[in-house]
Amino acid sequence: MNAPVLLPLTEALARLQAEPELFVVYDANVAWVASQLTEALPVRASMALETSEEGKTLETVQALERWLLQEDASRSALLLAVGGGITTDLVGFAAAIYKRGIRYANVPTTLLAQVDAAIGGKTGVNLDGYKNMLGAFRMPEFTVLEAAFLRTLPPREFRCGLAELLKTFLIGDGAAYGALVSSLQSAQNKDERGIEDDIRRAAAIKARIVAEDPEEHGVRAKLNLGHTFGHAIEHEARLRGADITHGEAVAMGIVLAAELSERLGVAQKGLSAQLKVDFSRLGLPVASPYQVEDLVEALRKDKKAVAGGKVKFVLLRAPGDVVLQELPYDCYLHTK
Repeated sequence: MNAPVLLPLTEALARLQAEPELFVVYDANVAWVASQLTEALPVRASMALETSEEGKTLETVQALERWLLQEDASRSALLLAVGGGITTDLVGFAAAIYKRGIRYANVPTTLLAQVDAAIGGKTGVNLDGYKNMLGAFRMPEFTVLEAAFLRTLPPREFRCGLAELLKTFLIGDGAAYGALVSSLQSAQNKDERGIEDDIRRAAAIKARIVAEDPEEHGVRAKLNLGHTFGHAIEHEARLRGADITHGEAVAMGIVLAAELSERLGVAQKGLSAQLKVDFSRLGLPVASPYQVEDLVEALRKDKKAVAGGKVKFVLLRAPGDVVLQELPYDCYLHTK
């Protein structure tokens, strides 16, 4: 599997001009981006999706496959995904299995997708409310980083992406984490978009880790900081009909991971309290609305579960320094 390729929009457009079979699948919320691309490129056909976690299913993928078949897409086709992480996950998975695999590329239009979801070749759909239980590793030809595509992003979605951006710096660049928190806290508008350099820096960190471990046999699992608890929170929220986004769940999950790290002596006391202050000032939730007792079944079924009833947790030593540790899925309940 090749390393992730990150491109500016102009270079991506130049590459795509030569594609004889170019198909576009886009989130209906960003039809304006898709329109710009289809006007500039030799697109054979395009398809809009109404995206949601509930619609991130095999049924949606099958609809994509039938559309490709109807449009006579061959194994030489390139499928361009335009949208957030749900779109890039769905389209990447569809590309991975259509005629045993065709090429695809990502044009992420959310902050969360630009710094995380659209990079690295993890594709998939949900199963029975559990996140991304079905999927494949399939690296995109490239991922476009274009800050201008974030201009219509709602404030809540921007903050959700901010959670993944902060997560990446907590994993790989403690100084960048502190600088970003300080700059955003001092800004009058907490929905500040002027973070292009931070986007590129975070995307590069993820690309570097993925290049070292493309299929998550080792170090790539560090990118799951906050996600073990976060996915469990999302699962519980769906069961209860609550409105919690992925980024919000990740923010809460990072705090729980920091608390677990302190309980285990991996981190010094006070780390989770500082993260709570930082996240809260940026408008991110920090306290799970559910007791950890309510989350253990989802933790047990997490994709990162290993033999012996254990899960590979990502623990924080300090900002910029994380460690992987296999622990019982209910370990949080048995530590103080």
